[in-house]
Amino acid sequence: MRLALNALTDELRRLKAGGVGSVSVSQEGLDALRRSVAGARPQAVRDAGAAKAAGPAAPAPPVVVLPGGDKASRWSALCAMVLADPACAARIRPGRKAVVGVGSLDAAIMFVGEAPGAEEEIQGEPFVGPAGQLLNRMIGGMGLSRAQVYIANIMNWRPELPTGADGVQSGNRPPTEAEMAHCLPYLRAQIDIVGPRILVALGATAAKGLLGPRSFGALGEVRGRWHDFGGRPLMVTYHPSYVLRNPTNRTKRLIWEDLLKVMERAGLAISDKQRNFFNSQ
Repeated sequence: MRLALNALTDELRRLKAGGVGSVSVSQEGLDALRRSVAGARPQAVRDAGAAKAAGPAAPAPPVVVLPGGDKASRWSALCAMVLADPACAARIRPGRKAVVGVGSLDAAIMFVGEAPGAEEEIQGEPFVGPAGQLLNRMIGGMGLSRAQVYIANIMNWRPELPTGADGVQSGNRPPTEAEMAHCLPYLRAQIDIVGPRILVALGATAAKGLLGPRSFGALGEVRGRWHDFGGRPLMVTYHPSYVLRNPTNRTKRLIWEDLLKVMERAGLAISDKQRNFFNSQ
């Protein structure tokens, strides 16, 4: 039973990463799944496991008021606010860190992801794992460096899952609507400090965090088109982890087409090689 449920979960995660927002399941299939799960664990155990996985309910979103001063001092003050946030502190395990954005405080382009992962909560910096390495290469393909853009996540902590006997969390889960709502004021404050001309949402969860949790179904409905967030143009594209799981030329071409639109909007020079890169593949 456990193996079957794990396989089902992995497949649903794969579909979600690919931008699939819903799947069709018959009532008969749902009933069969409920009977199987009910027979596998008592209700009390299921409820306790769900509560442990979700962690404490996130309180009301904070009101973030930034002090005056230059960008660096305002950013430092914001970091102190995040570290002092009781909801954030309660969810940071021993030896792990809260994560705020990184990069140029004068960046014209700001990339927004979902939440820290295992590597990120250890280093206290967004996008430092394999997906981050790919994002660095994508930024390099645009003729920029990581230090010239600003990279952030909607979440400042890693969404919790039960840990093993060693106290280490295995796997990641998408943040809940309440969790994203709690952290969103901190992201808005970072946008206010940096003042980017363009925002780029990486993946469906980040896009829903910015556009609204029920603003779309599948990622394909909003990917590759311009949207608005607080008066700033917002481009939605795939998360680098999706490219790692689906390293086809089609996937790479789609995300590169999105980045070309960002470059054009930002007024960056685009060479013939960049514009026609996939035409030569």
